[in-house]
Amino acid sequence: MRRVFRMPVSAVYPHYVTKVERKGRTTDELDEAIGWLTGYDGPALHAHLDAGTTFEDFFAGAHLHPHAARITGVVCGVRVEDIEDPLTQQIRYLDKLVDELAQGRPMTKVLRT
Repeated sequence: MRRVFRMPVSAVYPHYVTKVERKGRTTDELDEAIGWLTGYDGPALHAHLDAGTTFEDFFAGAHLHPHAARITGVVCGVRVEDIEDPLTQQIRYLDKLVDELAQGRPMTKVLRT
């Protein structure tokens, strides 16, 4: 997992886009979900993508949503709520939101509103 911490978010973001668009969702919805989780608005998110910010730095500067702990379920065979390392858990929160978007969940449920 440590290798993922040093990976640029911009290396994974296109895969997120492909995954959600293949299922009929939009990049705007993806950006909204990422913004909800991290507190980054569109310009801030894209500034991080353009700068090649690593996952470690991306989440270090993020203001995690107070309801992020409501993100539960399994990603890669591991329950996200049981992950002990905070950064790993935050990355898996993001993966789970992308999965939920791709599965067609309504935005109100994805954003835990």
